[in-house]
Amino acid sequence: MPQPDVCSPWPVDLCCQLPDDLDQEVIARWQLVASQILFRLSGRRWGPSCPVTVRPCRRSCLDSAPVSFQAGVGTGPWVPYIGADGMWRNASVCGCASSCSCTELCEVRLDGPVYDIVEVLVDGEALVPEAYRVDSPNLLVRTDGECWPDCQDMAAPCGAPGTVCVTYRTGLPLDAVAIAAVSELTCELIKACPEAAGSCGTCRLPGNVTRAVRQGVTVEMVDPTLIFQEGRTGLPLVDLWLSATNPYRLASPSRVYSPDHKRPRMTTWP
Repeated sequence: MPQPDVCSPWPVDLCCQLPDDLDQEVIARWQLVASQILFRLSGRRWGPSCPVTVRPCRRSCLDSAPVSFQAGVGTGPWVPYIGADGMWRNASVCGCASSCSCTELCEVRLDGPVYDIVEVLVDGEALVPEAYRVDSPNLLVRTDGECWPDCQDMAAPCGAPGTVCVTYRTGLPLDAVAIAAVSELTCELIKACPEAAGSCGTCRLPGNVTRAVRQGVTVEMVDPTLIFQEGRTGLPLVDLWLSATNPYRLASPSRVYSPDHKRPRMTTWP
């Protein structure tokens, strides 16, 4: 799946002094810019991201069965497996029972973590939210007594009969520290903007001056490009949050790939 981005600004609680006549559109624009910057600097793990639509494949016990069973070589109607507790159990091929469930769960695995579900279309019909739930971090479980289709017509467009389309947003929920960080960065970006002329001279973002001489006094300042190369902004609250949430400066979330996992299909063109 392509790396997501932020389409709507994170919530803010601005505690800085801004001009009274400042256009709200200016605030909203820089609020979105601040959200996108922190989303990328924090490793693209905090949400919500832009909505993505995928065509998932239902998790099937038969897919993970031994090759001899899939070829029809007699292991009977059950597939033995070892649960999380180390005990041997038998899995039925007609559904999916997890190691912590006595019943079969109809579920599909999405690329997550899932922030929220925007819409689920089955055969072109939107399911009510009560028909499914998300088990952390990325299992979409059917709860209305029905099951996800075993397969779908991938050649048909989303919403056509015989298709299953899930639109959702990814990311971890924002906490109070994240909101405080994006609020601080939003304030400083607005102050550095020419449209906020009343705030000139108060911006704390690093500038492009490294040496200044005034009345015989020379002041050497840190090269601001070094701060940005380290994935930091020079703002104490913002950098404290980034250090706590992304200490190793990851560009994207870590992933584990398995040849046994069917990843949902996503149309990228047209």
